[in-house]
Amino acid sequence: MSDTQTSPPLVEKHTIGYIPPEDRHGKVRDLFTLWFGGNIAPLPIVTGALGIQLFHLNLLWGIVAILVGQLIGGVLMALHSAQGPQMGIPQMIQSRAQFGSLGSLLVVVIAGIMYIGFFASNIVLAGQSLHGIADSVPLPVGIVLGAVGSGAIGIIGYRFIHVLNRIGTWVLGIGILVGFGYILTHIHTGDFLTRGSFNLSGWLATVSLAALWQIAFAPYVSDYSRYLPEKVSVSSTFWATWLGSTLGSSLAFIFGAMAVLATPPGLETMEAVKLATGAIGPLMLILFLLSVISHNALNLYGAVLSIITLVQTFVWRWIPGHRSRTWISIIVLLGCCIAAIGASADFISHFVDLVLALLVVLVPWTAINLIDFYAIHKGNYDIQSIFRVDGGIYGRYNPQALLAYAIGILVQIPFMNTPLYVGPISRYINGADLSWLIGLLVTSPLYYWLATRDTAYRRRQSGLQHPIS
Repeated sequence: MSDTQTSPPLVEKHTIGYIPPEDRHGKVRDLFTLWFGGNIAPLPIVTGALGIQLFHLNLLWGIVAILVGQLIGGVLMALHSAQGPQMGIPQMIQSRAQFGSLGSLLVVVIAGIMYIGFFASNIVLAGQSLHGIADSVPLPVGIVLGAVGSGAIGIIGYRFIHVLNRIGTWVLGIGILVGFGYILTHIHTGDFLTRGSFNLSGWLATVSLAALWQIAFAPYVSDYSRYLPEKVSVSSTFWATWLGSTLGSSLAFIFGAMAVLATPPGLETMEAVKLATGAIGPLMLILFLLSVISHNALNLYGAVLSIITLVQTFVWRWIPGHRSRTWISIIVLLGCCIAAIGASADFISHFVDLVLALLVVLVPWTAINLIDFYAIHKGNYDIQSIFRVDGGIYGRYNPQALLAYAIGILVQIPFMNTPLYVGPISRYINGADLSWLIGLLVTSPLYYWLATRDTAYRRRQSGLQHPIS
């Protein structure tokens, strides 16, 4: 059936179940606008400024580090996205094919915690932005308004999220280009091009920040491509996602770096943005506020799908619809509002610390998932087994995946640099965090070797007939 013949409902009726051909819709270019528009927001702007503020790079080397990290990390993120049309199911539930029905629960729980944390931190950011734009709006009221806006978008679901980001791509794209122009013509400092210098540890750290920004999307990126028609090729899905995500996030990261260089040192990033953009500053802040609310719907949506996946593992005949998704969304939203309003002022920084630690656990999952999909099974999976409580042909646990996963975490420890722990090798290279790279380089070949030696795995592969295109 052609995607032009479908007329999907505005409110999404599916949750974690397989999307049948008659419900597939949309175009590949929707992935570009989703990830471009969604990445032009305050959080990536603040993260991009760290290369200047924390690692003391100059503008040239800061931009080079940002681009290298984004382009590399974006490859992994886009490869996950390309799985969506081929399988028609969310990313986290697909992990059962690699880890088993129970073995996958650890990753599902970690992903769910990340989504909830991202949602809570972003509604704090939305509340602060709204309070900054209009002083008469108290911070708690701003938090609630930001949460309700994101909640409404997330409850309506997949199609509405894509529609908003098609609009956001044009509005935010034009807005950030105008912002770049204003910054370059209203520089408030004399050392815009000379502040900072090249240092290897700072450069590597900035590369890692940019790469990890992309990798953080991996657990839910295919959730937003799974409705595309099955005939959509892996390559077209990959390129649309990769270009949109790397371009949007690179612009946001570089915008943050330029804003802090164009203003006196010592300002917080968003204060620097407001000063650097001068007369158009209030308009930029409004655009960023709308972007936070829109993009944060993805975090709520992902959190809800993770919770449903967790419950469905034990109640395998239950594939809930939109009513269940709505009620779970409301419960998560209320809980996050209470936590965000009662949290300390440095809530966001504490959450970022947690995310950096959790990414150490997610990187080996990324390696295993991609190797299994592209190199071992080549997209051939038994969807019915994935939804069975006993895992069907995939079982409750996959020892090969769990062993590779554990080793993938352990080898990263000496290279880690998080607020919770700094490894000896990271300390030796002045704090650069290369754990994600080591995790990928070790886990990928190890899992491939373990899995291809498993005769039961080979038998499962030979009995499946659903190759990737």
